[in-house]
Amino acid sequence: MSTKKDKFSKLDIKYMKLALVLASARQGLTGTNPSVGCLIVKNNKIISIGQTGFNGRPHAEFNAIKNTNENLNGAKIYITLEPCNHYGRTPPCTNSIIKSKIGEVIYSINDIDKKVRGKSLKILQRNNIIVKKGLLKISTEDFYKPYFFNRKKKMPYVTGKIAISKNNLIFSKGTPRITDKYSDKLTHLLRYKNDSLLISKKTLNIDNPKLNCRLKSLNKFSPNRVVLDNNLETNNKSYIFKTSNPNNTIFFYNKASKSKILTFKKKKIKIIKSNLSNRKYFDLKQMLKKLYNIGCRNLLVEGGNDLTISFLKKKLFNEFYLFKSPIKLSKFVCYKNFDAQKLLSRTFKKLVKINTKLGKDKITLYRN
Repeated sequence: MSTKKDKFSKLDIKYMKLALVLASARQGLTGTNPSVGCLIVKNNKIISIGQTGFNGRPHAEFNAIKNTNENLNGAKIYITLEPCNHYGRTPPCTNSIIKSKIGEVIYSINDIDKKVRGKSLKILQRNNIIVKKGLLKISTEDFYKPYFFNRKKKMPYVTGKIAISKNNLIFSKGTPRITDKYSDKLTHLLRYKNDSLLISKKTLNIDNPKLNCRLKSLNKFSPNRVVLDNNLETNNKSYIFKTSNPNNTIFFYNKASKSKILTFKKKKIKIIKSNLSNRKYFDLKQMLKKLYNIGCRNLLVEGGNDLTISFLKKKLFNEFYLFKSPIKLSKFVCYKNFDAQKLLSRTFKKLVKINTKLGKDKITLYRN
């Protein structure tokens, strides 16, 4: 039985920390399901580990049990999130745990899903399994903030990112790169951790970006590309247009000629008609809900000044990365200021300074 205040040993804490590391490694890669990490311990020895499968299945507990040939009678299983207890596309994880003869289950927090929340404890206890919960609760709740937000708001968890110069410019003609290679690696890590990436047509036509993850061995986890293009004026010779297919790119538009719509349809690019909140800008909240409905859970916005300010004013960013380079850009040619720093400070309560210890850029994470 689980007591009101479960007591945990230093080894329990160590094992749950490892389970969180396993969950973190799959964050953003498990589709509409949360990323869960778990490990199985017997006689104070780790005998198996498990993570949620890519795109969400199989679940972590099933994988951990399947990954070992050892007798699990009396073993402990450590899980970052309450195990599922209902039939969906796969049988309940509680069934796998019961059949395996595992003797003790320690999970950190309850699932927010109403079909699961709080029910697993009773199911497992009825089968004479010791159940404890609440281990590393604060750290785990912080990790699952995106998942909780998804479930509560029915919208993707949105991360913003922008790079600026020492004199607060985001663009100056003739200077394509602002940040150093270490900041670039963090940008690609963010792309790896998010299932979708949003830009505007303006950014697409000016920069002709690839929007993929270029970290070694992780390029296959590049995010889906989402483009806001009011009138479908994207350059047909751009990299994004030429490499688009129904599974990797979505264009949101409001009004376009029949010929432009036909051009996109011939390329089999997914286009979604969406409303404007005024004559110029999309209704961003409606757009986010549409993205959620087609499976987007973690969205990275790599916009320019205008798109960033639009998201900030609507309070649609959950967190934001500001990369500031020590390089000054010239104002003597075409340039663009970044006007949202005061808005960032007013929008977010927490500022976290990220020290790469390698590069000279200053990276600030804004969070609530």
